Amino acid sequence: MLLAGSWRQRDRFNEFNIFLLIDIPNKNFSKISFFISGSTSKCDRILISINKKVPCMPQYELREDNKKAVISLGGSLINPGEIAVDFLKKFKVFIEKRVAEGWQFIVITGGGAPARQYIEGASAIMGKEIDKNDMDWLGIHATRFNAHLMRTIFRKIAQPVIITDPEKDFIDPEKAIVIGGGSEPGWSTDYVSTAVAARINAPYVINLSNIKQAYTEDPKKNPNVKPIDNIKWVDFCKIVGDTWEPGLNTPFDPIASKLAKEKNITVLIVEGTNLENLEKLFKSEEFVGTVISN
Repeated sequence: MLLAGSWRQRDRFNEFNIFLLIDIPNKNFSKISFFISGSTSKCDRILISINKKVPCMPQYELREDNKKAVISLGGSLINPGEIAVDFLKKFKVFIEKRVAEGWQFIVITGGGAPARQYIEGASAIMGKEIDKNDMDWLGIHATRFNAHLMRTIFRKIAQPVIITDPEKDFIDPEKAIVIGGGSEPGWSTDYVSTAVAARINAPYVINLSNIKQAYTEDPKKNPNVKPIDNIKWVDFCKIVGDTWEPGLNTPFDPIASKLAKEKNITVLIVEGTNLENLEKLFKSEEFVGTVISN
């Protein structure tokens, strides 16, 4: 898409012709070209040219004909070290507002600080004798504890029993919210979220965590990394790799990424604490985040 405009500025001593050209070749960036030409009382001719690429925020249109969404709720939002009471109060209001608009949610909770503390504590005590299966189960139980907390918060509108098996557990289609936690060793809550989305034919997983977007590398290791607005699954899988271990810190689990690619599920990575930005997503407005799709 190409947008152009021009105007003339003139007074007794100066005359300028100003041209503005905005080129939007794709959804990832706009190219702005700004030209000024003219003359002043002190200079016969002036020519200024500015070309700049300006990143575009992603925009994703949620489907009105399928108001089902799976939310992968990062455990760091629920319990970053202690229960995040203020955030959870606001999150409750936000979800209840969406439910009033006709949305149905399955919320799969992560383990947060308790999961890391148990895994790190067990590893420090057991050393090399620690079994990966045991590490997984420590994380799984932490996610289920968080799931029970969320089920309690939404008890008036939520299915009364949390789900722990995304493929077999009963999901009540009449309930506005269903809460779940981790399932079994080798499956992260990102994977559980994706498996549930595939099962109920939800077109997207909304991944809420404490990061604003996905990045080309780990920003903690490289401060010069670039944020990703839109990316294809084939390229995202190259970034995150193809293995997962308990406690792995990636924007979206590599194994879950493979499943999402296979099932054609779009994942939307959004900072969970910025609920105003999240609301823009639900209004199909430009938002800060990352869209991963086929």
